[in-house]
Amino acid sequence: MRETFLDAAAEVLDTDPNVAVVLADISAAQLAFAARKHPDRVLNVGIREQLMMSTAGGLALAGMRPIVHTFSSFLVERAFEQVKLDLGHQDVGAVLVSSGASYDMPTAGRTHQAPGDVALIDTLPGWTVHVPGHPEEARRLLLESIPGNGRVYLRLSAQENAKPHLGAGLQTLREGGRGVVLAVGPMLDRAMEATADLDVTVLYTSTIRPFDAAGLRSAVEATGSSDVVLIEPYLAGTSAHAVSDALSESPHRLLSLGVRRDAEVRIYGEMADHDLAHGLDAGSITLSVKEFLR
Repeated sequence: MRETFLDAAAEVLDTDPNVAVVLADISAAQLAFAARKHPDRVLNVGIREQLMMSTAGGLALAGMRPIVHTFSSFLVERAFEQVKLDLGHQDVGAVLVSSGASYDMPTAGRTHQAPGDVALIDTLPGWTVHVPGHPEEARRLLLESIPGNGRVYLRLSAQENAKPHLGAGLQTLREGGRGVVLAVGPMLDRAMEATADLDVTVLYTSTIRPFDAAGLRSAVEATGSSDVVLIEPYLAGTSAHAVSDALSESPHRLLSLGVRRDAEVRIYGEMADHDLAHGLDAGSITLSVKEFLR
């Protein structure tokens, strides 16, 4: 997804003179050619993430459309005050594009992990949040985010599904009668595998904010079940409030699966080790869903 994003960003710089890319060293080498072509619109501020965000705010105030990119822990967590004030409080827009997701770089340690990034963005009003599950989805969502002046967070991951799903809102990929499983972004393939033998409806989305409340209500009504399983690639329960709001007029049960809240996982290992530790591998998801439905 990251390489696809960088290629698309370079293309946009060639075609839209109002777009600027702001970096904090990360991916600067990949955009070096674009920087030589557009030295006034590819700005690398060095390892100064707060300055990166403030620069984006200034560009937006001047009428530019900034794309801001670095690892998620630096983009959202480290520069959160500037996200809140220099974009939100000033009521200007930007497209924030992260890489690294929750634990894409486990050997880099906790400094490069950000399972709480979407939950943190969720504390601010007016944000659109995209969580693509495939590089083609990432490209489309980036290009759709450029027009206008909205505040957009595009969360890229090294984990991806086998094929893209380019529809809008909640997409129904399997129908069943025992409950609804909502998979977000790169969680889809393992959710499909985990529930292959279960009589459940599987929904997919790559856009989690705004939340497709009407789509969820329709799916729940179609199944005739009040059970909902939410599978997100970041902090467990991040979208629980959105699900509850959508179903506020009908009794329901919700199981939220995602990165653990109860303890920090203090391992390096590989991404698969972290999936297992957080119960986000297909086998663990199967056990969790079966126990919930039982």
